[in-house]
Amino acid sequence: MWKWQKQLAPAVNAAFQQVDRTQFIPEALAQYAKLDEPLPIGEGQTISQPYVVAIMVEALNLKPGHKVLEIGTGSGYETAILCEVTAQPDQPKGATVYSIERIADLASQAENRLHQLGYFPNLKIGDGAQGWPEAAPFDAIIVSAAGPKLSEHWWQQLAENGRLIAPIADRKDEQFLWLITKQDGEAEWNNMGEVRFVPLLSSLFDTVH
Repeated sequence: MWKWQKQLAPAVNAAFQQVDRTQFIPEALAQYAKLDEPLPIGEGQTISQPYVVAIMVEALNLKPGHKVLEIGTGSGYETAILCEVTAQPDQPKGATVYSIERIADLASQAENRLHQLGYFPNLKIGDGAQGWPEAAPFDAIIVSAAGPKLSEHWWQQLAENGRLIAPIADRKDEQFLWLITKQDGEAEWNNMGEVRFVPLLSSLFDTVH
């Protein structure tokens, strides 16, 4: 257990204890699974630092049954955490989790891994900046790659009183984690500090890193 886990909400803490990070990284890196740092998972992508995943999931204030959109499935580690936190007794774990991955090989590996571990989220390959309009609205949206701005599609697909958390890169290529809450159709922005994520690549953005 990481030291900071004790400070998490009970449901989030339980999710981190239930999900074994070793299952979501290359076998050659298994000895580093307990380190609180990002690790490579192939295709130029990384599995995020557990502490950052915890901050992001905790900030969303998720409850069982909440519908969540995840941008960037990656290895499926964060996806599994989301499945645990939103799980309902009468449904498969992941029934209300929707996750998009741009890289087909990573998406396929994550799907197989998640299914083997008993998680059945809704997964698809595509441009994450487009969101998942046919499944909207979402109670929460979590973005695991940094774009130059907030995608308007995410905002449109976020439910009233919903929460969206995303790293956004400024013109100096500094990244800050933003928690955005929709209140009466207006955005309430909260800067949660500087972070470092892989770039979010999308044809929707004028700037492609």
